[in-house]
Amino acid sequence: MKFVVDSGSTKADWLLFNKKQYLNVYNTLGLNPEVLSTHVLVERILANEEIQNLRTSVLEIYFYGSGCSTAHSKIIMKDALQEVFKNATFIEILEDTYAAAYATCQDLKPGIVCINGTGSNCSFFDGSKLHQAVNSLGYLAMDDCSGVDFGRKLIRAYYFNTMPTDIKISFEKAYNLDASFIKKNFYKEPNPNAYLASFLPFLIANKKHPYLQEMIKETFKFFIDNYIKQYVNFKEIPVHFIGSTAFLLKDEFIEVLNENQLQVGVFYQKPLDGLMEYQKKKKKGILIKDSFFTMIRFVLKFKTRSNCEVWTERIMIIIID
Repeated sequence: MKFVVDSGSTKADWLLFNKKQYLNVYNTLGLNPEVLSTHVLVERILANEEIQNLRTSVLEIYFYGSGCSTAHSKIIMKDALQEVFKNATFIEILEDTYAAAYATCQDLKPGIVCINGTGSNCSFFDGSKLHQAVNSLGYLAMDDCSGVDFGRKLIRAYYFNTMPTDIKISFEKAYNLDASFIKKNFYKEPNPNAYLASFLPFLIANKKHPYLQEMIKETFKFFIDNYIKQYVNFKEIPVHFIGSTAFLLKDEFIEVLNENQLQVGVFYQKPLDGLMEYQKKKKKGILIKDSFFTMIRFVLKFKTRSNCEVWTERIMIIIID
């Protein structure tokens, strides 16, 4: 059996496959090796008893995760997976942008792929490889237009007294906004990025308020200007989105995309559906390739040019279908 894992900083989804089909999906807390140690990563995986029961039967793992862009972070993540799945003979670690690209760029067509979840980034997918114009520096310096970014903006607006009174009162009722509590979560607790993103539900619930509408649209416009427009062909190809922030603010994002005359692509809260479709097509492609070479060998048995032309025509029809 094999796992295909899509992990952000907040949560991770584990798709279980056997040789023939998709079997089930499991969930754990997010697994980001940039902010978590190998020990904590292992603890989070084993917290799911169903995954724990599969420790010896999973032989392949394809892991797409946030925080997996450097060689060092990939080693940390791989060590954690090898410690849990001791019989695994193949483990591949890729950054989460590849999961987003495979899920959104149907049939591997070029597109701009944006991840706007707990964190954010933006890449150009040329059909086979990802190209990143802006290297993400993480939640302290970047992660613009993400749960982290909106959480930071809400807290700052509250403490700078720039929030409208009605929003401020609602915000106080929804969260513990004591300065010592906030600083404890920033500097003493694990996953400060996930803590910042925990304020996103408030923004979503109150997004129709004019003050928050302006915040959302200005934030996304900054993301377009500084991330999406880095690519010279940004107006020629669709712009796709993965992540809860983009999915739950889809209407606002589409409005700003249209104002900037950009092609609206697909929106997925999670790349799971797209990844499953990609896995199916990938498997089908392998079968087509095998069939192609089988038929080529069959054609070579024929000596006449006319017979070769007939069978070549038939092969092309099969491949196109």
